[in-house]
Amino acid sequence: MLTDPERLRALTPEWSGERFADGRPRVPDALLERMKLVTTEEAWGVLRRHGYHFQFAGGWLNLHPERVLVGRAVTAVFMPSRPDVHAVVQQQGLAEGRVGGQNSWVIDTLVRDDVIVVDLFGKVRNGTFAGDNLGTSIHAKTGTGMVIDGGIRDTQRLYEIPDFAIFVRGLDPSAIADVTLMGINVPVRIGEATVLPGDVVLGTREGVIFIPPHLAQEVVERSEEIRLRDEFGHQRLREGRYTPGEIDRAWSEAIEADFAAWKASRGRA
Repeated sequence: MLTDPERLRALTPEWSGERFADGRPRVPDALLERMKLVTTEEAWGVLRRHGYHFQFAGGWLNLHPERVLVGRAVTAVFMPSRPDVHAVVQQQGLAEGRVGGQNSWVIDTLVRDDVIVVDLFGKVRNGTFAGDNLGTSIHAKTGTGMVIDGGIRDTQRLYEIPDFAIFVRGLDPSAIADVTLMGINVPVRIGEATVLPGDVVLGTREGVIFIPPHLAQEVVERSEEIRLRDEFGHQRLREGRYTPGEIDRAWSEAIEADFAAWKASRGRA
């Protein structure tokens, strides 16, 4: 009723790797670990070169700006309630054995290294997707965090959960109300970003960028190359071998050759 694995496979044809049973691309764990050192700008640059112009969402209330959020997106979309549709969704959920509020239905699907990404159309008052109980469950299941285009409640208790990154639009003591869950693991809009289930979520101080799975490896490798070039450039500047003007621009053939030899000496191709 709320998920369609075949449609998700059709929407992500450029991913040729492993998938979850729900159809989501499963970017390897090792790549997620390497992604934790990537900056927003590095990821943004790769995506822009491939024509992906709407993958970043900013303007968040970030409860832990010192934490980096990385994981595979599990998406959910809510809409303002209308009684006839809400009744249908509720009955279908009960028939499928779903328990609790509709927000908890999404949480029940989560596994390790997932990041729940919820389109709550920016609603904060009566739009609080999670409090401390649901937040604790999300943390226990995923070990990552959450991106809620809406609100949260029980903020002090959520703030105390260790190693849990939280991106939301606002805080409110009210409970979630007057919304209906219209889809799990469907394409959603978060701010100006288009998010598909299985996208790699990278949350930093600047905001959240959603990386299509088939570009995740290129993003990581580009970031690692930039860090190597920075390390080389800084070393050569300290040694006085090159001037700042030579390093802080497109490198000459001689510097590129020096860099290649420097990389090879460290066992890097």
